[in-house]
Amino acid sequence: MKISEQVAFVTGANRGLGRYLTLELLSRGAKVYAAARNPESIDIPGVIPVKLDITNPQEVIEAAKIAQDVTLLINNAGSSTGASLLEGDLDQIHLEFNTHFFGTLSMVRSFAPLMTKNGGGSILNILSLLSWYSSGTVGAYTAAKAAEWALTNDLRLNLHSQNIRVAGLHVGYMETDMTSGLEVPKVNPLDVAKAAIDGIESDNFEIIADDASRQVQGGLAGGVAALYPQLS
Repeated sequence: MKISEQVAFVTGANRGLGRYLTLELLSRGAKVYAAARNPESIDIPGVIPVKLDITNPQEVIEAAKIAQDVTLLINNAGSSTGASLLEGDLDQIHLEFNTHFFGTLSMVRSFAPLMTKNGGGSILNILSLLSWYSSGTVGAYTAAKAAEWALTNDLRLNLHSQNIRVAGLHVGYMETDMTSGLEVPKVNPLDVAKAAIDGIESDNFEIIADDASRQVQGGLAGGVAALYPQLS
């Protein structure tokens, strides 16, 4: 895939990783629709702002009507309520799943037919190392991201025959507003955005953006004992 020939649609494009992804796509010559719940917050010259809350099915439908020429969809919009599965507010837990799982699914169901008509393309779902691993906190986010990983695998199989490649990006903590209060090692979202677009351009199915994600991926084969030695 040559990025300079693509028409991209990025959700959550007004800040954090979404903003860096949008800038990276523009720098490589792509046409970009930049979506956010508040499109006035998008201040990137050269993009086409789109109002979109991915948990609102009607707004997803309207966005697809605007971006009929899309060949690259990046599902980046996310939420992080910090809710615990055992004690957290159920509305917050529902929000995590409505965003990461149902919102992503809604985007794909609306945009994949357009991409098929346009000859195919690529979809990138922004996942997390927490798709594979639980820290014992933020359980709602972790569970929703794990569900999104399963969704990505299923979509990958079912859209392949339509010439649509579905990729997933796994990354740990980044230097964004969402993690500003966490005292943990973080990677630069600019570097993650470059790795993500490089991965798309190379037709990769799985993009591992940092060492923490590589470490967790390597521990999957070892099962519970390898990932959670404290349970032994």
